[in-house]
Amino acid sequence: MTYTETTTDPADSRPDAAVFTDLVGIAPSFKQIVATLPTIARADGTVLISGECGTGKDLIARAIHDLGPRAARPFVAVHCGTLPDAQFELELFGSERGDDRRDGLLTAAEGGTVLLDEIDALSTRGQVALLRVLQDRIFRPVGGATERQADVRFIAITNSDLPHLVRTGRFRVDLYYRLAVFTVALPPLRERREDVLPLVTHFVARHAGGREPMPQITGRAVEGLLAYEWPGNVRELESAVRRALHVTTGPRIDAEDLGLPIADDGTERASGEATYKVQKRRIVEAFERHYLVRLMTEHRGNVTHAARAAGKERRDLGKLLKRHGLNPRLFARGDAAAAQPALHDAQSIGMPQHVTGHGATA
Repeated sequence: MTYTETTTDPADSRPDAAVFTDLVGIAPSFKQIVATLPTIARADGTVLISGECGTGKDLIARAIHDLGPRAARPFVAVHCGTLPDAQFELELFGSERGDDRRDGLLTAAEGGTVLLDEIDALSTRGQVALLRVLQDRIFRPVGGATERQADVRFIAITNSDLPHLVRTGRFRVDLYYRLAVFTVALPPLRERREDVLPLVTHFVARHAGGREPMPQITGRAVEGLLAYEWPGNVRELESAVRRALHVTTGPRIDAEDLGLPIADDGTERASGEATYKVQKRRIVEAFERHYLVRLMTEHRGNVTHAARAAGKERRDLGKLLKRHGLNPRLFARGDAAAAQPALHDAQSIGMPQHVTGHGATA
């Protein structure tokens, strides 16, 4: 099957506070979103979550499930973009045809939540099949003679402008409104820069592997972290921190360790002016990193497919990824480990002793 399933033991349901462990930040826009999650979760209606790649849509979806009345039931995710046109109905409804008998997503997730990732990639046929389930709450397995009740909650995720796809006829308007009973639009990291340092602290604590003392963030690294645009959003920031922890064994993390563009010398940094050569290098580096993050995200870390799409040799693309500290495996799957936020060099980077609040981390 092409879906993943997780369940929660009713005797071990996570308390509300634990649900927010991976939602780190202090930006007002993000705190406002997180504050609405309990209300959305209790309402049990369909949810449409939008935002750029890496903004934390999957974490928000999981939080809605864990905060709602279906928390003790399965949470099943399916990537709509990976399913061939004719297979979506088999995956969703299951089959009772001949020797091909199997349960589908709706049966696997009974009483729980179905997460539809990349809903914008769903074919026209798939949209029609999904619409009927949302309207009537019934389905029929492929080849089956009887209809069944669909006792699930649907949460859909997209990094596309779905209203635009509706206007251009590439997504059904009736399906859109069925999905968008509740909507959550996640801002990109560049619009919540005050969350960069709390997130860095969180990721260092998560990925340091028990290193003592914890690595400290230098002032120059902080300058680079806050100046960078983060086209890959929080996922790219986490990858940069993981890279830094691998390349340095010392007590400090500098801008070079994070793979960030840095100035050539102190004079340039002090004056705020950059020569033509330096500015050109910065722009090229930023473009390369932005392009690579987008490319690897689209191809889910598959270097061969990404190289073909970019018109480059696989070996050359691999070298470019290594130069920018981008590990293809980090684009293929997330890291399920969790850790509480911690402080590293608070005085040198001007962070509070204890970071609280909310903001998506993936």
